[in-house]
Parts: sequence; structure tokens; C-alpha cells
Amino acid sequence: MDPDCAICHAPASMACDCEAKGLEVAVKQAEERMMRSIYGDIRSWVRAHAQDYILEYFRQLAERRKTAHSAHLDHITAHAFYHYNAPPHPNQIAEAQATLKRGIDEDWQASVQRYPEVLEYFYSLIELTLPADDEAAVKNPPLTAPPRKPSRRAGSISASAGSAPPPAIAPPSSFHDRDALMERRTPAPATTPRDRRTFRPPPPQHHPSSSYYAPFG
Repeated sequence: MDPDCAICHAPASMACDCEAKGLEVAVKQAEERMMRSIYGDIRSWVRAHAQDYILEYFRQLAERRKTAHSAHLDHITAHAFYHYNAPPHPNQIAEAQATLKRGIDEDWQASVQRYPEVLEYFYSLIELTLPADDEAAVKNPPLTAPPRKPSRRAGSISASAGSAPPPAIAPPSSFHDRDALMERRTPAPATTPRDRRTFRPPPPQHHPSSSYYAPFG
């Protein structure tokens, strides 16, 4: 005999989706409670490493730019003294400085626009490992005994003293059995088959540099 819906109490023959929706809400709430700090740690780790990479990448570009600028100043200085026995004209120095500034701005823009590629790379290094289905903590979690029904005594609610706990309900012997039991009442969302042990993000995809414009300020 199939039990009525645990939420709306409709007969099982009604095949309502209350339990399935309730399970989805419970999963999201549990994920928020248990995984939020983990997601935050992952995000902080990825962000820090991506920023370090971008800053180092920009530093290398800027150093090459400054080296070329110094060589250019040496060249125009030597040329001025050779031909005019005088330092370069101030306009030449100002033009060289302006060229350096434009180049550094271009290097910084090129560096910042690599963030999508760099972030995806560091996210792809993260591995989330799930326990095996046959591990003791999975097959026999310490959650098998249902809670005892509380009794009201002297205006308060407490567990019934002296009564023996109800017998533990053995969990399904395998995930296949569990899925068969729950398929009708709380169907899981359709997913593609995957390895239950380890999840690793897909490799990062290349993004054109114009796909990202960094906020400044």
C-alpha cells in the first residue's frame, strides 16, 4: 500500500509532485548551508591566483615596453649629440613618453582581457571527489533510525523516557535499489551519466580578447 503524499496528503494515485518539489528545495537549502563556505574558498583561491597571474603577465609586458623605451631614448640622445652636439629636443622626449604611456595602457588592457581564460584555467584545476558507493559512511550512514515521536509532559515536549528506540531501517543495498524506491515519489532531475567518484570541470575554452572589459576604479 502506497502512502499518501507527505506534504499535501493527497492519495498516491494522484501522483502529485509535491514531494519532488520539496526535495529540490531541501537539496538547495542543504547545499547552501553545507557548500557556501566551500564555494567561497574556491572562488577566493581562483580569484587570487588569477590576479597574481594577470599582474605578473602585465609586469613582463611592461618591462619589455620600458626596455624598448630606454633603448629609444638612448638612440635619440646619441643621434642628437652626434648631429647637433646637444640633447634631444623636448618635444622628442615628450613624444617618447607619450608612446610609452600608450603602450603600457595597451599592455594593461591586453592583460585584463585575459581574465576569462585565466579564471577558467584555475577553475579547471579544482577536483571535487565523492566517496565510493561501497564505503561504510555511504552504505550505513548514522541516519538510519527514524526520530522518536516526542510526547508532551508537564507543558513541555521531550523524548519518551524509558522506551526502546524503534528498530533501525536498513538503507537500500545499492544506489540502484534506492533509485528504484524513490523514482515514483521523488524523481530526480534528468542528468547525464557521470563518474560518481570525481568531478572535474571541463577544460577552459579560449575567449577572444574583446569578450571582456574590466571595470576600473
